Amino acid sequence: MNRAAGILLPITSLPSRYGVGCFSQSAYDFVDWLRDAGQSYWQILPLCPTGYGDSPYQSFSTFAGNPYFISLEALIDEGVLTRAECDAADFGGDPGRVDYEKLYRARYPLLRKAWERSQMAGNPDCQAFIAENRWWLDDYALFMALKDRFGGAPWTRWPEDLRLRRDAALDGCRLSSEVEFQQYMQFQFFRQWRALKDYANRRGIRIIGDIPIYVAMDSADAWAHPELFQLDGDCLPTAVAGCPPDGFSAAGQLWGNPLYRWDYHRETGYAWWLSRLGHCFRLYDVTRIDHFRGFDAYYSIPYGSAGAIHGHWEKGPGPELFRRAEEVLGRHEVIAEDLGYVTDSVRQLVQTSGFPGMKVLEFAFDARDTGSASDYLPHNYTENAAAYTGTHDNETLTGWLSSITDGERQAVRDYLCDQRTPQQELYRPLIALVMRSAARLCVVPMQDYMGLDNRGRMNTPSTVGSNWTWRLRASDLSPELRDSVRQTALLYGRVNRQEDGIS
Repeated sequence: MNRAAGILLPITSLPSRYGVGCFSQSAYDFVDWLRDAGQSYWQILPLCPTGYGDSPYQSFSTFAGNPYFISLEALIDEGVLTRAECDAADFGGDPGRVDYEKLYRARYPLLRKAWERSQMAGNPDCQAFIAENRWWLDDYALFMALKDRFGGAPWTRWPEDLRLRRDAALDGCRLSSEVEFQQYMQFQFFRQWRALKDYANRRGIRIIGDIPIYVAMDSADAWAHPELFQLDGDCLPTAVAGCPPDGFSAAGQLWGNPLYRWDYHRETGYAWWLSRLGHCFRLYDVTRIDHFRGFDAYYSIPYGSAGAIHGHWEKGPGPELFRRAEEVLGRHEVIAEDLGYVTDSVRQLVQTSGFPGMKVLEFAFDARDTGSASDYLPHNYTENAAAYTGTHDNETLTGWLSSITDGERQAVRDYLCDQRTPQQELYRPLIALVMRSAARLCVVPMQDYMGLDNRGRMNTPSTVGSNWTWRLRASDLSPELRDSVRQTALLYGRVNRQEDGIS
């Protein structure tokens, strides 16, 4: 990886006509904007279908794609929807926010109409997709069809014969039209995603994707493969994931994801993990592995606990998993999200893997962070690192500058040797700070380049209701912002000089 720069912007945050960012022309326009702004990377969040709280880290499947990302404009062009039908749908009145309730009520009826008109049974591309992806698609489509039958109830509340996957009960469900509808949406998702990614790559833009370490309990993964997780005979968790109390959360965080049976994964040669990693390596150019420290040791909380304070640490698979992955899948570009409670053994795992770790500027000056602040000071970054001003879980730079203490703000100014820049403009020298670091890759959230306050924040961990909603407006991608971003990349030797592959 050469010295380069990228921008973090979730697909949901793209401008679009129909309620949420998707694989429409706006996505292609953003790729062009990135290229013109001298960037080399577009970092996104997980592409999986979202479940509880609309979080991409609590998904109904680790393999499936989010149907919200299917471009309705593309379906109009195919002739399976009309513009009048799409324009008549109510996706909410604020183009700067995703209204997930209205999106759910409006998007799926339109996608269902498209499927009904698609004649997918006679489409050889669609049938080939179904055949090639049967190894995960059959379980996912059936899982979602059953969820629809039971009004969205989690699978742990389904009738016992379906919850425990008894063949006689499942056989009568496999041929439902709802299963075919789910297959159709996945076909459209992956066809459109591959077209967008191919375009980005030809424009010299590489995609950084994201793989959450855990799957959701209410997922096709946990339902179809309970043997992979710490579940009891009734398929209920014995322990769940989270993280211990720290400076950001006095009670810790109770995530609720089922934990892995690492002994079983080891016995199978990590077969499921190899399938999962291989799937991501095909989807993305670079894969960010979330909560990397959980592969060294993970925090285990007894199932049914009201909070995270009674959890304890258990040993993870360590470097063995990644050695096995390289042996079978080859070497791929990975970013290890090694944030949070970092111990010497976590540092050793990152070093052994050879993956670049993450450096987040905000952590260098924030006393709430439980790690070593000096690790995040830019003069200490190594070349084998990915530097960020913040992530989707952090405050925006401008919002953070308003929330930290006076002493911490003064420490920022002292480090910058800058006592005069108005606080609302300090995001500019802070971006420059990480851009001129030794780290080969520097990624800046779009909100930070725009100087937005916390109204532009993407996610506040351990909260629900207002996360994952922020969106760009098309007018935000101005020539002035583009030129400013490009000049910063040029100034610090990160501008993209790759020849354009578009003919």
